[in-house]
Parts: sequence; C-alpha cells; structure tokens
Amino acid sequence: MWLTDLFTGQGIGHSILLISIIISLGLLLGKIKIAGISLGSTFILFVGILMGHFHLTMNTQLIDFLRDFGLILFVYAIGMRVGPGFFSSFKEGGITLNGLAVGTVILGAIITLIIGAITGLDTPTMVGIMSGAVTNTPGLGAAQQAINDMGQPDSVKVMAMGYAVAYPLGVIGIILSMILVKKIFKIDFNKQNADIDALAGDDANAATAISIQIENPAVCGKTIREIKKLFPDRDFIISRYWSNETNEISLATPETVLNLNDKIFIILTGSDSETISAQFGKIIPMERRQWVRQSSQFINRRIIVTKPEINGKRLGSLSLRKIYGCNITRVNRSGVDLVASRELILQLGDTLSVVGTEASIAGVEKVIGNSMGRLNHPNLISWFIGIAIGVILGSLPVTIPGVPQPFKLGLAGGPLIVAILISRFGAKWKMVTYSTQSANLMMSEIGISLFLACVGIKAGDGFVDTIVNGGYSWIGYGFIITFVPLMIMGIVATKFFKVNYFTLTGVIAGSHTDPPALAYANGLTSHDAPAVGYATVYPLTMFFRVLIAELLVLLF
Repeated sequence: MWLTDLFTGQGIGHSILLISIIISLGLLLGKIKIAGISLGSTFILFVGILMGHFHLTMNTQLIDFLRDFGLILFVYAIGMRVGPGFFSSFKEGGITLNGLAVGTVILGAIITLIIGAITGLDTPTMVGIMSGAVTNTPGLGAAQQAINDMGQPDSVKVMAMGYAVAYPLGVIGIILSMILVKKIFKIDFNKQNADIDALAGDDANAATAISIQIENPAVCGKTIREIKKLFPDRDFIISRYWSNETNEISLATPETVLNLNDKIFIILTGSDSETISAQFGKIIPMERRQWVRQSSQFINRRIIVTKPEINGKRLGSLSLRKIYGCNITRVNRSGVDLVASRELILQLGDTLSVVGTEASIAGVEKVIGNSMGRLNHPNLISWFIGIAIGVILGSLPVTIPGVPQPFKLGLAGGPLIVAILISRFGAKWKMVTYSTQSANLMMSEIGISLFLACVGIKAGDGFVDTIVNGGYSWIGYGFIITFVPLMIMGIVATKFFKVNYFTLTGVIAGSHTDPPALAYANGLTSHDAPAVGYATVYPLTMFFRVLIAELLVLLF
C-alpha cells in the first residue's frame, strides 16, 4: 500500500516525511518546561533516537548529507552572528571573562581524559559525553566529522549516544553551579544590583555627547579644522555651535571659528571626554534637547544604510557634510553607538544620526538609502561564498608532529572561522554581509534541526541496549564534567577577580553556550548583566569548544 511505503520505504518522500515528523515533534516537546527549564530543540535528538530505535530510518548517504549540511548552516549562522563582536570581546574586562571561560573549557577536557583513563571508556565515547555535558552541539559535530574522516563510523554513533545521555543533566548542572556559588559566598542581590548601577553608562568605547563652553585661549580664533589637527589620535565630532556674540545656534563646519565663551555640542568616546573637554574649556549642563529647541531649523534624524554600494566605503569619502551641509554625529552598529569619524568604514544596516535641515537630510537619504525593504532581502551570495571557502578551509589537512592523523578544522570549524572573519571584515572587501536577525535565526534553526534529527536517527539503533548495559553511568560522568569546572570557575571569579554575580551567571551560561541557562540567569535580575557576560565569552568559547572536541579525537 502506498501509505505503508511512504512511512517504511526508502524513497525521497519517505525521507522528507520522516525528517519533518521528527523535527515537528521535537520542537513541540521542546516547549515543555520543568521548573522553568526547557531543553528546547534538543528534543529533536530524542525523537530521532526513538524513530531510529523502531527502525524508522532512511538512506545512509542522505542522512550523512543532511546532517553535515545542517551542521554547516548552524555554525555559519553562529559565526555571522558573533563575528562583529568577536574581537572587541577581548577588550578591557572581557579578557578576564574570556580567560575564565576558556579555562573552564580546558579543565572540562582534562577531566574528560581523566575519567576516560579511570573507566577505560574510549575517547570518542568520552567526547560525546563531554559534548552533551557542556551542551555544545557544534563540538559534537566537529568531533563526529573528525572521527568519520578516520574511518570509524561506529564511533560516530556512540558519540551521539553519549551526547544524548549527558545533555539533560548538563543543563541542570549549569544552573546548580549558579545556585551553589550564590550560597557559598552569600551573595546579596541588592548589593550586586547596586554595583551594576554604579557602573552603568561607564562604557569608555561608546559614543557620548557633551556640551562645552570655550574657555581656553589656545583654541580661540582657530577653525575646527585647525583644532582637530591638534588631536590626531582622538575621534570627536563637533555637531553644533552656539555663538556667544550673536546668541545663535548653527551647524558646526570645518571652517567654523571658535571664540571665547562660545558653546559647542560635541560627540566623542567616553574615554576621551575629560581630555578633550579640558583642551576646550569646561563641560556645561546643557542637554541635547536645549540645542534642538533653540535651533528649530535643524532636525536630527536616523538614516539606515541600505544601498549595497555604500557597504565598505569610508564615511569621509561620501563628503556628506560638504555636499549637503549636514553633520553625521554618530553611527549605531548592532546596538552600539560609534563616533562618526571620517575613517569609519560603513556597513549595510548601520544607522547614521544626521543633523541638518529637512532638505539636506533628504539629500543624504538618497545617497545612503534608508529603505528597510532592501534590508529584508537576504544576501545569500555572501553566505554561500563563505560556506564554500569554509568547506575548503575545513578540509585542508595540517600535519602535526606526533599526531598520526592530519588535523583538519572540519565542516564545523572551517565555516565557523570564515563566518567570523567575513562578518567582521567583509565590508572592507565590499562584501554585503548584513542579514536580518530573523533570517539568521531561521538558517540557524533549520541547520540545527536537520543535524539533530539525523544524529538521532543514526544513534537510535542500539541506544537502549547501550544504556541498559552500563551506559547509565555516563550520566554521572557527564555531570562531573559539567559541574566541577563551573564550580572552580565560579569560586575563582568571585573570590579572586571580584566578578559581579549577575555577570558571572552569564559567563557560566556562555562558557557552555547554553541558552536555557542564560534564560534562568536573566530571570535573577532586571539588568542585562547576564546577557552581556554571555555575549562577551560566547564567541571565543564556541570556537574553543569546537576545536577542543576535534583535538581530543585526533590526539587521543
């Protein structure tokens, strides 16, 4: 009967139906929360295992293709998402947080090897358990790719079993470590919140606006162009100028001459505010709205870069001030305000703050675009060029002395690295890398769903037998790999580095790249400190998780 063939056969229709059912059921079950915690899309893996256990499977080559292609889409989407902030995450306090997170990754790998040596479990099994314990799917994919290249397909299935067994308690172990750190150090939430409030707005790299009254005779009688030459290493924009003589406000131009007791509205980074203000005069309590109210002929509008030909161009090369008589005061990129210096390279999706007349701003809009419809169109060219380069890079064998098998970044590591580099530097090569958050998440979710479904199908056959015949002990091994490194990191971070507790919870979740744990951490405070901590360590941690899993397989 055709219906029986559709469900039990090996055709294309059967494969599509099976994958669709597994993903649909897995996502539905993933919405279930127990004590506020959900395993999310990981339920796709368990549904796949169930199907595989009852011998509902499909063509092996098709499973391998969908699994690897899904993995590539997933890690590439991650790379595109974290790339813009990857290198900036090493600045200032980010070095400490990333050091703690990477230390957790390395400590987890060491404990994995120790447990393997004590129990006699082979490395592929332990790497699978470790990947589940640290809730890191790309690491599992990278390790499976490496072991498959070594001609050990049976180990690929065992890895998936270890991952599935260790994953649920891995999520619980992450949250438990947060709770115990709070109990051990008797964390006072009110004090932690107060500490965050005290540091709020103290971002030395973000753009800020201040009003200054000219009191330094050294700058009087000079044009803004001449004054800016005095500070070659400082980025600042003088947006508006209030003449003390005429009591009128006008747009500041390079030829504007500053005189004693004039006032200026200046955009600069927080770290430069004291230095720059001291050279001009003194900061005065004059807010942005006062400049606007006294200068009704000028308006401030935010314009989005949507024309692909602007991508990769330096702001100064557009000559917007010279042509249209308006000022670009700052550029917002991914939620961060940047000083609009002439050397700033624009990217598609940047939002420019423009001050000028209605007519001048309309002219800027024609140059920049400001058409949201263009941004909604996905730029798939850069995606697939990046994936192609990533696959080539991932397949490149590198011989390491003492290692019998050449090292490869694999189908997870290669695309991940290329995505990070393209999303960060693609604009310099005139590549349009912008994609909406929804488009990125769609590609990511499709990729991880395909990967988990295929891994589950292959692991299903023999899964129950493995658990019954001693595999249940893997749960305990996984919990040790989860819990011990996190507790050590929590104690070190709190006692020696005095890391704010809410930031620490984000770092703990980020060190295991675990969204459910981040959701729990976010629920502890109204501040965004957990999310900031998570975002700071996530890019580097993800990279190291993928690399460590593959290295363990190749080296041991």
